[in-house]
Amino acid sequence: MKVFIGSNNPAKITAVENVFTKLKIVAHDVPSHVSSQPYSDTETLEGAINRAQECASLAEDVIGIGLEGGVMELNKKLLLCNWGALVDESGELFVASGARIPLPKEISEQLLKGIELGEIMDWYVKKKDVRKNQGAIGIFTDELVGREEMFRHVVKLLKGQYDYNYKQR
Repeated sequence: MKVFIGSNNPAKITAVENVFTKLKIVAHDVPSHVSSQPYSDTETLEGAINRAQECASLAEDVIGIGLEGGVMELNKKLLLCNWGALVDESGELFVASGARIPLPKEISEQLLKGIELGEIMDWYVKKKDVRKNQGAIGIFTDELVGREEMFRHVVKLLKGQYDYNYKQR
């Protein structure tokens, strides 16, 4: 059995590799079919599900995984959010979400202008490809939690549900 991950983002691929250690991991850059900057839990989850379903449809006997980062509003503040989806070899869907932290006002203001978080973060910290490395979560937690670790937690939640369900069959 193989695991297809719906992204070429190194942080997401490494997260899956660190959880599905006994299976072959194959990255496929598949579309999320949501906006490039998801703005709600609903849209972020939809992107993860779309990626997982697309991956699962690429071959027989594979697990498809989609991981999506976004922002959501709570109490008039924007927070980071992230969702994952796993579609197993029988087509069953599992979903999980992870960490949430509020974004600084200057970041939220840029997001509300329609600029994507990855672009904002590169400008904010004067680095390139923050989204492929520590991510906004890494910057705003002073590197205590990076993007790979955040997504690894979500992948563990997905795998745990999958393993439990598999044992119940």
